[in-house]
Amino acid sequence: MSERMSNRQQNNELIESVEQAMHQQLQQKTAGLNAMNRRGFLKLTGIAGGGLILALSTMPEVLAADATEEQTDPLAGTLTLNTFIKVQTDGKVQIYAPNADIGQGVRNALPMIVAEELGVKWEDVEVLQAPVDERFGRQSTAGSNSIYRNFETMKQMGASAREMFIGAAAEAMNVPRDELKVVNSQVVHASGRGMSFAELVGPTLLNQPVPDPGSLRFKDKSEYTIVGSSEITGIDNANLVTGSPLFGIDIRLPDMLYGTYHRCPASGGKVVSANLEEIKAMPGIKDAFLVEGSGKPRELLDGVAIVGTSTWAVFSARRKLRVEWDESEASKDNWDEIVAKAELVKDSLGDEVIKEVGDVDTVFADPANKTITAHYEYPFLAHVCLEPMTCTAHYKKGENGEEDKVEMWVPHQIPQRLYGGIEGIHGLKKEQIQLNPVTRIGGGFGRKLYSEYANEAIAMAKRVGVPVKHTWTREDCMHHDFYRNGGFQNLKAAVDSEGKLVAWQNHLILMVHNGRPAVGGRLNPAEFPMLNLSNVKGTQSRFDIGTPCGALRAPGANFNAFVVQGFIHELAETAGRDHLEFLLEIMGEPRWFDEGNIRSMNTGRAAGVIRLAAEKAGWGKPMPPGEGLGLAFQFSHAAHAAEVAHISVDANKKLTIHKVTAAIDVGPIINLSGARSQIEGAVVEGISHMMGQKITMQNGRIDQSNFHDYPVARMAAAPSEIDIHFIESDFSPTGLGEPGLPPVIPAVTNAIYMANGDRIRKLPLVEAGYSIA
Repeated sequence: MSERMSNRQQNNELIESVEQAMHQQLQQKTAGLNAMNRRGFLKLTGIAGGGLILALSTMPEVLAADATEEQTDPLAGTLTLNTFIKVQTDGKVQIYAPNADIGQGVRNALPMIVAEELGVKWEDVEVLQAPVDERFGRQSTAGSNSIYRNFETMKQMGASAREMFIGAAAEAMNVPRDELKVVNSQVVHASGRGMSFAELVGPTLLNQPVPDPGSLRFKDKSEYTIVGSSEITGIDNANLVTGSPLFGIDIRLPDMLYGTYHRCPASGGKVVSANLEEIKAMPGIKDAFLVEGSGKPRELLDGVAIVGTSTWAVFSARRKLRVEWDESEASKDNWDEIVAKAELVKDSLGDEVIKEVGDVDTVFADPANKTITAHYEYPFLAHVCLEPMTCTAHYKKGENGEEDKVEMWVPHQIPQRLYGGIEGIHGLKKEQIQLNPVTRIGGGFGRKLYSEYANEAIAMAKRVGVPVKHTWTREDCMHHDFYRNGGFQNLKAAVDSEGKLVAWQNHLILMVHNGRPAVGGRLNPAEFPMLNLSNVKGTQSRFDIGTPCGALRAPGANFNAFVVQGFIHELAETAGRDHLEFLLEIMGEPRWFDEGNIRSMNTGRAAGVIRLAAEKAGWGKPMPPGEGLGLAFQFSHAAHAAEVAHISVDANKKLTIHKVTAAIDVGPIINLSGARSQIEGAVVEGISHMMGQKITMQNGRIDQSNFHDYPVARMAAAPSEIDIHFIESDFSPTGLGEPGLPPVIPAVTNAIYMANGDRIRKLPLVEAGYSIA
């Protein structure tokens, strides 16, 4: 590790020296190119390591142009990448992947876009994880935004480099450039003559003028050989199956110690004292000490830190801890009390009106209409990332007037978010913090957006003066999560004499922290079907809680789909109509609800995935007794997704999920293998949420502690088949990390009703007596 770091430092110094030597030349080359396209322009930055580095430069005005979208989702944000291409003298191409990979395959997808436009053979590409650096923009893996925000940028980067290779070949071969094209890492002339990338790396390529971004021609989809291919599998697959070091938990450094951190069982408790001397006397323990937190759960909570020679040593010592806590300001939440409180208000409207259109009361009062009500309940959920929270930190005290520094290896979904918290807690400015390239992340789902585990590691490393790898236990992860908030929705709706939905009322009981809605917990006035109907009323009631909440895969949609799509099915049954027909009727004519906004719902695209999923699942076919088909749709994170579940259930409520058919429209698919994997994983995770997962608390303390009482779906629970279909529309591509999860739960619960008449309005299913067959 230290030798690798030394090589990297030497390489960086070489790049810096070459950049300085070329500065005057670059100034001359870029003179007159001040009129910037919003995506920037390609410029040469240097030669190092036997190759040519090409960089997409994003200027301040470009950043400003990209920052026009109003952000209300904390997961969403302006993302502008500075991704680099390095061409080796042997023709191999290294492409930096700027975003963290948490299993969604972004380390494949973004470089694939670059490679496609560049014209390089995928076999000639090596993907490198980019340093954490502002040159790469906002290096965020969240909100299914990576592809959406960077597709055009990646295309431009590859196409610009391609044009420079063509220019170099035109000079070398003395032919017009419009007679050349790039194919499989070669620039080929119309006559059949060609030059490889390896032959072109040199001064001629170096001296090519920077292409005008407005002049670039991008490939047509029909020309793609890399993007959309199902043959390109995960670049980390071999290392994953052989157990090679990839993850944050795999970090090993010379003289490294190991740490653990004990927090108050009730969130917000402050440490008073602990039996530190007894702990420090235990085998393998180097130090134990109290840490005063910032008071903010996402930054650093009070606790007891233990550092020792092995993870086993510090975990063993921690079991002997005796800590006195001040819980005067700690959470006092009790799930049973929250449920009882919701029961008292379920038949009333919320005190906060979110949306009101038309007159629902008049429609409900019309005796010609059929009106039904329902009360839905869903629990708090934990993230249960298989790789627990972990961070390795090396705090280096400044000598001879130098400032302190910290070097970190941290699996984090938005590593640049760490800077502010570290400065506020530990007093280190950005230039004193070295964040190494983000490791592969063994599960995130939104949990690794937060930074407290990194700040805990820094506190330990600062105390002992050597690298410390800090690892949470599974119980830590369960007891100190930022949970998907639980909640309740009371719905009322009416269908007229023709079976059409004519009024919709929704009362959401949401969880708030000091009056502010928990992440993903608000009632969105644009939630389907409230945006489609002429008579709508949406209200909210707020329950203030102390349990920390955060984003979990498909925030908001992951519980709204269960409620809304389940209730629409109830209404279809009340109206005596086919669910598919009823749902499509609510969609209405094809239209955007926010014209020109790719992230708004399009009823035409919605109807397209609904029809396709139903068709592929054999909707309408006769089903044997005890079997059922269930349909659900959800617009989530700019994606239109529909799923149909085929299930059977016996008299003992033993459930078998035979097949889930999914139809998704996110525009062009970049990596088909990765896209399928994301939907398969989302379906299985949704089944976990549905079957047995539930977080409860008493006196602020989480009841569940590990997989024995918070079960993850095993192989028997997985559908025998997951049949996935993508509508590769011509719209700009959007992400797939979230959208596949929300529809699966209502698809299954609707299918259960069709199989045995049992209407599911409360999760998880184990509480209604269901289990996997």
